[in-house]
Amino acid sequence: MTWRGEAIDRRGFLKAAGIAFTAALSPGALMALERADAVYASGFRAPDGSFGIATVSERGEIVDRVALPARAHGMAYSAATGRAVAFARRPGTFAMVFDPSRQAGPVIITSPEGRHFYGHGHFSPDGTLLYASENDFDGNRGMIGIYDARDEFRRVGEFDAHGIGTHDMTVSDDGRFLVIANGGIETHPDFGRTKLNLDRMEPSLVLLDAKTGALIQRHGLPPALRQLSTRHLDIADDGRIWFACQWEGPRNALPPLAGWFGHGEDLSFVSLPQETTIRLGNYVGAIAVNRREGLVGLTSPVGGAAVTLDAKTGAVLREEKVRDAAGVAPTAHGIAVSSYDGQFNDTHSQVAWDQHIVRIGS
Repeated sequence: MTWRGEAIDRRGFLKAAGIAFTAALSPGALMALERADAVYASGFRAPDGSFGIATVSERGEIVDRVALPARAHGMAYSAATGRAVAFARRPGTFAMVFDPSRQAGPVIITSPEGRHFYGHGHFSPDGTLLYASENDFDGNRGMIGIYDARDEFRRVGEFDAHGIGTHDMTVSDDGRFLVIANGGIETHPDFGRTKLNLDRMEPSLVLLDAKTGALIQRHGLPPALRQLSTRHLDIADDGRIWFACQWEGPRNALPPLAGWFGHGEDLSFVSLPQETTIRLGNYVGAIAVNRREGLVGLTSPVGGAAVTLDAKTGAVLREEKVRDAAGVAPTAHGIAVSSYDGQFNDTHSQVAWDQHIVRIGS
């Protein structure tokens, strides 16, 4: 099976955006965009408490902003259509589709009754469908909602995610497979963000047939790791599905926090050095693969750390302290990291960046 290709640089974004978009930018924003190697988008909270999505240069300079009705979490981008989407933070019920080049107005998607979004989703390779992780909270099961991008993102179907606490998900390049990280944690909006089953968690990683929703493979975690919540995903150029975890068990434990698997393969965990696991605080908040350079980036707001791994071996290549480390994404030469206190690579802004970054282009 094949997986999605590397995102395109800012030249593709500029070409798609056109003259009207660049003419509306401030001189500083235009300069930041013109000297950027890549362009990103991330949710933020402004100093006045409002929320939005910012288009950001690789250095971390804010190019443009789009207002949001509430806090966002994960992001998705379609290179085929140039549209992006921000998903509400759990247990939010909205997702906002927007055009980073502002050639089309935003579209608000509302989750159906009895559901809320889990903060993540992904487009099909041709951009015609949007898949979103959702919680059927009264049924205590994760679902994948399917939305038609050709019809104002009308909800056209759903698949069982074969797990609970369904969080991140992605799609293979050929559109054949959905990859799902079921965190295994039961929640219900009546109890806010309270985790209701930490003594009986059921984390799992799942592959579905993207056309039929049929279960292809499901990996549950062994009993000793039942409190290891499988949360986030990305794909390497060799087809490895990388996953990152958050430990909900005793603080003095040193569980594996990342690993990989593939179609027809068992899970393989990375044996991180003990000091690295401690530095991450038993918690990985985001993961991203730089395919071109064979790197995997991990961030931990709990530990205040960013770690870079070799995508072939899992060996630790770099560790750095990043207070409130949040999002992570591939750059032209390495890994971009943002933080809750406003840092994005080399630049500090007067916003609080949210948990995830998406690289955008066309």
